[in-house]
Amino acid sequence: MKKIVALAMGFAVLAAAAAAGECPAESVLTEPRVLENAPDVGVTRPILQEVDLTGWRGMGSFHLRMRRLTVDPHGIVPTHEHTDRPSIVLVQSGEIVEHNEYCAVPIVHKAGDSAAEFGPKHSHWWENLTNEPVVLISTDVVPVAMMDEPKMDMP
Repeated sequence: MKKIVALAMGFAVLAAAAAAGECPAESVLTEPRVLENAPDVGVTRPILQEVDLTGWRGMGSFHLRMRRLTVDPHGIVPTHEHTDRPSIVLVQSGEIVEHNEYCAVPIVHKAGDSAAEFGPKHSHWWENLTNEPVVLISTDVVPVAMMDEPKMDMP
């Protein structure tokens, strides 16, 4: 009996972890909401690694890039979209809030959470509401033609 209870508790923890950092089902919007144009405040973005994918499997000219974003206390990752730039973000440390155009409520991401960012009109911005820095590891695929654009320094 103890094994069954422990197993059930384990599944409950896994289910909660799977939902962490996601928009609650009842708050998912079918039509995008208008997001404010949040400014870039207190974010550093050094590139950790970069791979030139040009010509790989016929993909064209792209780079796979990994960055460490440090968001200062009360810092803001500005409004941006992922229509043409797939990305996966891992919250390495801290807690950060995402404002997503397809979620009616803010989404809280904590250390260990990850978020896949891609698709038509996938726009959002993030803010650190805490008094501690937040560290994000962001890996994205970037068209080479966009690498020199100032907005590519964004998340």
